[in-house]
Amino acid sequence: MELLERILDTLPVRGFGPRKPVVAVLRFEGVIGNLQRGFSLAGQAVPIERAFKLRNLAAVALTINSPGGSPVQSALIAKRIRALADENNVPVFAFAEDVAASGGYWLACAADEIYADDSSIIGSIGVVSGSFGFTELIKKIGVERRLHTAGDKKAILDPFTPEKANDVKHLKALQRDIHESFSETVRARRGKRLKGSEKKIFSGAFWTGGRALELGLVDGIGDLRSVMRQRFGDKVKLRPVRDQRSFWKRRFRLSRGFAGVPAAGGDELVAGVLAAVEERLIWNRFGL
Repeated sequence: MELLERILDTLPVRGFGPRKPVVAVLRFEGVIGNLQRGFSLAGQAVPIERAFKLRNLAAVALTINSPGGSPVQSALIAKRIRALADENNVPVFAFAEDVAASGGYWLACAADEIYADDSSIIGSIGVVSGSFGFTELIKKIGVERRLHTAGDKKAILDPFTPEKANDVKHLKALQRDIHESFSETVRARRGKRLKGSEKKIFSGAFWTGGRALELGLVDGIGDLRSVMRQRFGDKVKLRPVRDQRSFWKRRFRLSRGFAGVPAAGGDELVAGVLAAVEERLIWNRFGL
C-alpha cells in the first residue's frame, strides 16, 4: 500500500483540484546506536532521504521514543535531517512520546519545533558511562586475569583490573567534550527559547513535558495528528516512511528460527542478551 501511494504521489492530477498537503512521518524508537534493537544512521538514511522527496510535501515529522544511546549516531542522524530540511526548505517537527531524553532529545533538536505530551520525559542533556568491576569476584572464584597490551592506555578501565585514577580522569575529559558538543547543539537549535539557567538545563536532569515547556526545551504540548491538522488543515495526509528492508530482514531471521536453524550463533546470542540487558537499563533510568 505504501509503495502504491508513493507512485500515485508522483503522478500529475488533472481536473481534481489541488492535492492535499503531505507530512512525511519518520519514526525513531529504541536505543540509538544499538544495531540489534535500536537504530543508527545506517538504517535510517534511506527513509530520511525518501521522506524529503514525497510529492506535495508540507513538512517532515519525527516521532521519537528513545532514551538515548550513541552521541555520534544521534549527531549524524540530526545533521542528515537538518541538511535535507535546509536543502529542500521544508520545516521539521518533532513529537516526543514516552521519552525523548539524552540522545533522543539531541535528535529532537533537529526539528524546528518540538512537541511533547504532558507526561513525556524530556531532557537528560548530559553524558553517562557505566560499567562493572569484577576484580574481587575473580579473586573469589580463583580466576587469573591475563592481559597483554602494546600501549599503556590500551586496556583503560578494564573491568577485571583495579580502577586507576588516571583512567577515570581520562574518561571524564572525554565526557566533558561530548557534553559540550551536546550542549552547543541545544544552544544553537533552541536559542532564545531556552528559559532556564544553563546550569540547570545542562545538568543531565530530565523533566516532564509540561516542565520542559516552561524551560523552553519544547515548544508546546500536543500530538502529531492534532498539531499537524492545526498547522496544515484537516485534509493533511500523514505519510509514514519506513525502511522496507527492515521487514524482510526480520521475516528472514524469524523463518530461519522456526525452521529449526538457529538465527544466531552462540557468540551472537550472548551479545544479543547483553544488548537487551543494557537497553533495559537505559530505559530504566527514566522509570520506563
